[in-house]
Amino acid sequence: MKTIGIIGGLGPEATIDYYKEIIKRFNAINSHGSFNYPQMVIYSVTMSKFIGLLEENNYAEATNYLVESITNLKKAGAHFAVLSANTPHLLFNDIQDKVDLPLISIVETCAQKASSLGLKKCLLLGTKFTMKNDFYAKVFEQFNIEIVVPNEKQIGTIHTILFNELELGIFKDETREELLQIVADVKSKQGIDGVILGCTEFPIMFTQPEYMDLPFLNTTKIHVEAIVNECLRVR
Repeated sequence: MKTIGIIGGLGPEATIDYYKEIIKRFNAINSHGSFNYPQMVIYSVTMSKFIGLLEENNYAEATNYLVESITNLKKAGAHFAVLSANTPHLLFNDIQDKVDLPLISIVETCAQKASSLGLKKCLLLGTKFTMKNDFYAKVFEQFNIEIVVPNEKQIGTIHTILFNELELGIFKDETREELLQIVADVKSKQGIDGVILGCTEFPIMFTQPEYMDLPFLNTTKIHVEAIVNECLRVR
């Protein structure tokens, strides 16, 4: 098996979820009680530093910060790496150009999943950096899938919820309902046929595969499936 490298800390709750989902996936593949778990290296970065650089539009320094972190993963023995968050995929191509460790994109794996489900118009939920930039739209366009986002006010609400609650490990039923109201509003106005949980804290809150007859794409699980497949690929 290949050694998995994970850039964590963006945020901690999602990093924990990645680890648990990878182990769960191996348990599903292996015979019960085999304990044949993969080797993993997790490099947890400082979230405030990374988000601060994005807030300052200092994308070059933010890229270098993650490049340095991925280089440390390679030094620790990782054979490939993943970013356990959607927002840093804003810089994915620039990061991959600067490292020689292969990266698996959460955006591309999600696009492949959406295409396999026959989806044509998906609502993207995430941080303001994810919703206001076009890195999701560009990848999904290659699969003939349109990406839509909430209105400006709703984007602000979602971003605030993420950093005031979910990133701190606070998951409330009333918050879930508030977010579902936003989804319902976009559905009624734009006719979406799927929802992308474009922040890896969202799957901890939205645990069902569907809400309001819409598939909610769990980017963590989709990413983890690709991670495990790569881990098991013969070197």
